[in-house]
Amino acid sequence: MSQPLRHQLYTIIFGTDTSAGKRFDVVLLYAIVLSVAALMLDTVVVIQERWPGLLYRVEWFFTILFTIEYATRIYCSPNRRKYVLSFYGVVDLVSIVPTYLALLITGANYLLIIRLIRVFRVFRVFKMFRYLSEANLLVRSLWLGRRKILVFFLGVLVLSTVFGSLMYLVEGPEYGFTSIPKSIYWTIVTITTVGYGDITPHTVLGQVVSTLAMLTGYSIIAIPTGIVTAEMAAELQREKTLKKCTNCGKRGHDSDADYCKWCGAEMV
Repeated sequence: MSQPLRHQLYTIIFGTDTSAGKRFDVVLLYAIVLSVAALMLDTVVVIQERWPGLLYRVEWFFTILFTIEYATRIYCSPNRRKYVLSFYGVVDLVSIVPTYLALLITGANYLLIIRLIRVFRVFRVFKMFRYLSEANLLVRSLWLGRRKILVFFLGVLVLSTVFGSLMYLVEGPEYGFTSIPKSIYWTIVTITTVGYGDITPHTVLGQVVSTLAMLTGYSIIAIPTGIVTAEMAAELQREKTLKKCTNCGKRGHDSDADYCKWCGAEMV
């Protein structure tokens, strides 16, 4: 009797080919989004004061629900070890642990925001695997340009250290530049054009150095974007030249093309 039950549960929980399986995953996605929304609303003081303890009980409700789901996944999985050690298996476990951990460590329950990663199951539920190829293109482009990006960041770090040291010497602790590391922090914030305003130069020479840092930031901010764009263009061109029609032999198709753009034959 247990084998048919395990098989039915596996079909519903891990499969999306049946209507029951798809409904289960859709309900699960709604539950994930609602649990994360409850967690975020629980940090709003007005809501805490108006409905004390309500969202805490909601959080425990979803945690118990996801714990039962996780245990059921382990129960009906043909290869339990493979599921537990898989990406989604680890995420499923980590998404319920913080609530229990919060019984010992205050504030640990806010780590439950990791539950949002489970929403990526939407690719499987709604047959959106084709969009994963676009994500893979971006990842490959970043990987191919990793050396150039690393050199760029090292260059920015060197410039930040130089500017930070100058600001420490020029401004000093009197104006908030209490150490070289803190001055480097100010430089990085300035170069990236964020500018929190928590530390500002007061001397004329310090403002000159600040101006140079800001101009440098505007000059180099587009460099990593250009690197990734160039790598993406090269990767797209490589994909187009690799995909070949078996009927007419012509290349130049998109990686997700189902039919040849020249002869109309189905791509294999």
